[in-house]
Parts: sequence; structure tokens; C-alpha cells
Amino acid sequence: MAQNREKSLLTAAHAGTYALRVRDHVVMAADRSFLDMLGMEESEVVGHPWNDLLVEHSPLPVVTRQLESSEVQVRKFVNRKGRPLWLSLAEFEQMDEAGEVICHGLAIDVSERERLLVTVRDQSARLQVLWQIATSRTRSEGEKVRMMLRLGMDVLDMDAAMLSEKVGEHFVLAYLEDTLGMFKVEEACPLGDLCQHAADENRGLFIGNMEASEMPELVEKAANLGVHAYAGIPLWVGEQFYGTLVFLRKKPLAEGKFAQDDETFMELLAAWFSQMLLQLKQRQKLETQALTDELTGLPNRRAAELRFDEEIARAKRDGIGFSVATCDLDRFKLINDHYGHGVGDDVLQQVANIMRQALREGDWMARWGGEEFILFLHHSDRADAVAAAERIRLAIKAHPLMTHQGRLEITASFGIGVCQAGDENIAHALSESDSCLYEAKRRGRDCVVVSESGGAGTLWRAGMLQRALKEERIVVAYQIMVDLATGKPVADEALARMIQPDGSVLDASEFIDAAEGINIIHEVDRNITRHAMSRCSVNLTAGHDPGFAHFINLSPQFLARRDYVDELLGGAMQFCSTCDIDFPGYKPVVFEITERQLMTDFERIRRELKPLLDFGFRLALDDFGSGYSSFLYLAELPVSFLKIEGWMVRNMVSNERVRAMVESMIVLSKKLNITTIAECVENRETADMLRDMGVDWGQGYYFGRPEI
Repeated sequence: MAQNREKSLLTAAHAGTYALRVRDHVVMAADRSFLDMLGMEESEVVGHPWNDLLVEHSPLPVVTRQLESSEVQVRKFVNRKGRPLWLSLAEFEQMDEAGEVICHGLAIDVSERERLLVTVRDQSARLQVLWQIATSRTRSEGEKVRMMLRLGMDVLDMDAAMLSEKVGEHFVLAYLEDTLGMFKVEEACPLGDLCQHAADENRGLFIGNMEASEMPELVEKAANLGVHAYAGIPLWVGEQFYGTLVFLRKKPLAEGKFAQDDETFMELLAAWFSQMLLQLKQRQKLETQALTDELTGLPNRRAAELRFDEEIARAKRDGIGFSVATCDLDRFKLINDHYGHGVGDDVLQQVANIMRQALREGDWMARWGGEEFILFLHHSDRADAVAAAERIRLAIKAHPLMTHQGRLEITASFGIGVCQAGDENIAHALSESDSCLYEAKRRGRDCVVVSESGGAGTLWRAGMLQRALKEERIVVAYQIMVDLATGKPVADEALARMIQPDGSVLDASEFIDAAEGINIIHEVDRNITRHAMSRCSVNLTAGHDPGFAHFINLSPQFLARRDYVDELLGGAMQFCSTCDIDFPGYKPVVFEITERQLMTDFERIRRELKPLLDFGFRLALDDFGSGYSSFLYLAELPVSFLKIEGWMVRNMVSNERVRAMVESMIVLSKKLNITTIAECVENRETADMLRDMGVDWGQGYYFGRPEI
């Protein structure tokens, strides 16, 4: 009775017993349960070597080796039933009456556990490889996609793997791994109906054997192609359907269906592809936004610069040069000031459309900044470029603009630059076009200007300035300012001067406007600032009054260059460290910004000025009264000094209205605790009147001319 109960328990536990002779490892006995697990008869086991029952060279799964102890072993056995057999063996040795050592063992069938462990191991290996591919920083997205398709194809024992994208009514093959040679990238997938079914059902479609499919109308075309196993999983990019991940096989699956683990793996691949495509779409959108002017929809300056690099390479390859034209809308600032920025934006959009329609085939344009546009004129010499630009100029002039403020007529000025086939970059052509644009403005606007040769005519300004900067012939002249109440010098202003090759000196008025026109004013500012701050440091080290202020002009172009501002601050820190002076809450340097050059984007202006003000520099508003928004600047900017425009100072003695305007500025400045400085003081009468009116400081030839 007890033996029967023991046998029942062993059978229920899928266990059996055996006995081995230790001396030669021959099986001495095996119960029915053990024999049934092996699928053998007693005569095939008893009396035979134990090793004949084991699968030769069968390594244990890693997880099994980690779990195995010295008393319990897991081994893979020969199984006549055709399925893997893993037995957990617990053994002990005992000597029989004849003195023979016998090993008694208990074998438990753990095949299901081992199958699960192997599945976990395989899935883990798949996921590890998938993760390594997905996180690779040395491969492109396309390479990653192809590697993952190849991984899926190999792991699933398929013949083809592909990503199809829904384009219109068709599924186009975007990526492909195909050992069958049946498909081509960028061609329509012939299994579009199967791909669409997965999209319609919004779930994977898995067919392990086409002949046994319950959807004959869908699988007929696949079967005609010789495809007998199919898997398709829909791909979604955000909430938008993209296409289908497809796996194909010429032979049907042995089991007639995909394993659940394989379906899960394919769905995991599809999820990764969907995420990758979403990230790629977002990146492309950001790149497009980064290279597109939001207002006009044209390429922006950065996009144009990148495209110019391509055009330079093409010109070298083809041996044919091209031209560029810089276009600036005439008197655009007046439109903004008079009608507001809304109308200004409307004007830019309409003009951009007019210009785009007037372009020749093969030409392109971009918004260069503000009211400036840049045009690429392919295969154009100077004469061709002038004709192309003139065509656009006339189109702008012939199309009055309709805005909510009424009808506006606008004109534009153009400067032409030529890029030769052998030029290394676009810089020379852009410099030439900027110079010619400046000349077009000087001539009265609404015209196209080109230099007769690449280095003459209007280019003298660009070349002269660039050479002077390179040869360090842009120098500083200092003009003092005095306290009108005491007559004592209290500050000086650093003014730019150019030493010409013949030794003569050019006043700033001879080249500053040109420097702004050809976009190198920030380089002039950089040079003047460096010299002026060095002089300030030397004077302070020599014991000069730390309260003596040093005024330096900064252009909006300089302030917009964060790298130049950071360089300025770095130099200032170094100079301050050598002075060893405890400054009274602010530094002796004052930066002048000219009201006429400023814009009404005060948030941007404050952001650009903030690093300088935080360091302790102060701010002066130059030429106050020359623009349209004088008092608005005082309200919005932390101004410490106000410099009254020179024309008003010169005319106030003889003009009561001008004098009244100056008096109002003085009253307002005192209420705001702003120091007033009168420019262009040229005689004693003016100086005395200014002092009596309450102006704090004066500057002009009466007190001293600029000295280098």
C-alpha cells in the first residue's frame, strides 16, 4: 500500500528513481516513471552506460548553472518522444551487501522550467542587442533601422523584413532587408492590402501559414508571390499612422503560427520604430524651424549660409561662378515707427512674395535679417546679376502693398557681389554686395549697384576698413567732458579714428556709417573698447581718480554678439584684477548706445545689456532727441547719463523752441536722477547757458578737441 502511494506521488511530481554502479556508471535499476520520462523500455536502459542516456556536449543554461548545487544537478537526456528533456537529479551513494558502491538517484522532470529559462535568456539576449543598436552613437538612424530589421529577420528565421510608409493610397518601402530579392526600396509594397488590414484593425496581423488562413482574399497575392508566412504590425508616429513593419517567409512556420514570444518581440520592434520615427519627425520639424524665417517662410540667414557652402562647392566642380544680391527695403524704419510693427511685418511678407515670384528659375532667396534679403543668382556675371536684380526691383516698385492702414508704395535698393568659380568661400562676394548696397543707399535708394571690378569702386570702403583693422590703424582719440559748474574734467569719450597709409587721420564720420553698411561696425567697437579699457586700467594703476568716467560707444551689432560681449567682460575682469581698487558700487566705464540705432524690442535690448550692467558698467543714451521714441527709451532702459543731441545744443541759443525742448529734457533728467551731458559745445556763450539751465556736464571743441 505504501509503495503504491509512493509511486503515485512520484508520477504526479513527474519524478522517477534509478540506480547506478559507481565503478563503471552502468544503470542497475530504473522505475517505470523514470523510463516513461525517457520514453524507453527497461531493456534499453538497465545494463547500459549512464552516459548513453545523456545528450552529449549539452551545456547547461546560464541560469541553471547559477541555481545548481553540489547535491542537485540538472542534465539534458535523450528523449524518444522528440522533445527536450531536462531532469533535476538528487543522488546519494550506498554500499550493497556485496561491497559494491551504488548511486541511488531521484530524477524530477524540470523541462518546462528550463524551457521558460531558455525563453527568458533568448528574450534577454534579443533585448540586449536591441538596446545596443538603439543607443549607438556612431550609427545613423538609417543604419540602426536596417540593423534592427536584420536582427528581427535572423532571430525570427524570416526571409525579408521591411518598413513600409503609407503614401497616398500605396505603401512605399522605406527600409528593407530582403534575402529573396523580390522587393526594392522606394517602390510600392505588393502586399498593400495586408499592410492596410493591420492599420484598419490597429493591431498586428500574424499568419504562420497562408494556406490555413481564414482570410483568403487578403493572402492570395502573398501566396502568388511565394510568401507563406506573414507578420505585419502598424506603426504610429504620435497620433498619425505612418505605415507597417512587415516580416515575410517563403515557407510556412512548422507550428503553423508565430510563438507568443516572437509576436511580442515584433511588437517591441514596432514600438521602437514608431518612437524613432516620432523623434526623427520632431527633429526634422525643429531643423526646419531653425532654418526657416517664421514671418516670411523663406530660408533664414543660417540656412542661406549652409546653402552657400553647397553653391561654392558646385561652382568649383562645374567651373561656373554665380552672383549674390543684397536687398534692403528703403526707409523701412519709418513704416515701423509710423504704422507699427504689425504693418511692418505685413510689408515684409508681401514683399517676400513679390520677390519670390520675380526670381528666375534656378535662383533662390532668403531673409538675411531685419528688412534685408539675400538673393542667389546662378550662372550670373555682373551684367546678368544686374538684370535679374533690376527685374525684382521693378516688380516691388510696380506692386503697391495693401495693409490695414491703407495702400503703401515701397522701393528697395540692391547691391551685387560676384563669386568666381575658384573662390574658397562666399565672404568676398558678400562684402562686395554689402558695399554696393551701401553705395545704392548713398545714391538715393531704389537702384541696383554693382562695382565695375571685384576690387574697385564702392569696395574701397570695405577694403580700407578691413585693411586698417588688420594693420591696427583704427586708433582711439579721447575727448574730455567737464563739469559745467566747476569747469573740472570729469570724464572722456573714446572716439574712433583711422590712420591712413599716408599718415593722415580720418574722422569717425568718414567711415563709421560705411562700417555699419558693410557689417563690420562690431569689429571697430571691439578694437576701440579693447584700447580704451586698457588705457583706463593703466591710468587707475598710476593713481588716477577712480571716479573719472570713460565713455565708450557700442553698436547694436556688437551687443548682439554674445561672444564679443563675453570677451569684453573677460578682459574687464583681468584689468580690474590688476588695479586693486575698491570701486564705489560701479566701474568707471560707461557704454554709450545711440538712440537712433536702437529698436523697440526692449526686452532684447535689456537682455543684451544685462551682463554689462551686472558687472558694474553704466549706460549712457547718446544723441538724445534725434529719434522718434526718446522718452520711451528713458522709461525702459536703466540710463545713468543722457547726452543731448549736438544739433539741439548748437541751435538752442538762437531758437527758443529748441531751448525749451532742452530745458524739458533737463527737468525730466533731474527727476529721474540722470546726469545730463551737452554735446557739441563750441563757445563760452553756449557753455554758460547750459550751466545756467542746469546741464551737468559739457563736451565739445570749447573744452578740448579729441586727441590720439
